[in-house]
Amino acid sequence: MGLGKVEVRLKWDPSPYGQAPRHLDIIAATYAAEDPYGQPVYVVHYESRSPDGTINMLRHSQTGMGFGFVEVMVLEFERLSSAYGRVMVGVAIHQNDGPRTFGDISNAGVVVVEGYRQLLADDFARVADATAATVAEFTRGTDGAWELRPAIRGFDSDPAVFSREMGRAPR
Repeated sequence: MGLGKVEVRLKWDPSPYGQAPRHLDIIAATYAAEDPYGQPVYVVHYESRSPDGTINMLRHSQTGMGFGFVEVMVLEFERLSSAYGRVMVGVAIHQNDGPRTFGDISNAGVVVVEGYRQLLADDFARVADATAATVAEFTRGTDGAWELRPAIRGFDSDPAVFSREMGRAPR
């Protein structure tokens, strides 16, 4: 059967009073079926969507808010072209006001759901020293069905660099 319409939801608390806003972003990178670990064919984040509309942001926050999941990305795998065989999803922290890691962000968390079914949940504790982290790896099987593999892995890079390196095979 495989995955159909999936949501990646992100939450975090706003900055303490008097401090600069903390800004996190969900980023998805789509890879060609014939080169699943090469360069991404396209990247989706808060200022973009996939060319065919199958991956896009429903909700975006630049400050957190503390009201639950404030940023949401939708991935419609049942509509994604067979030209694509892998999608990596991650979260990056903007570094506008000096280095910030997940350990500096209070109440951060991510969930991946399909309908009412939770597929993955994480609080970024195991990547507390990272400035960005992959969350989930979606791959298309030989039967064409999409599946999820949890892929919590920390990086020390800003959002632009992270979007290029997040899909590389782990060493």
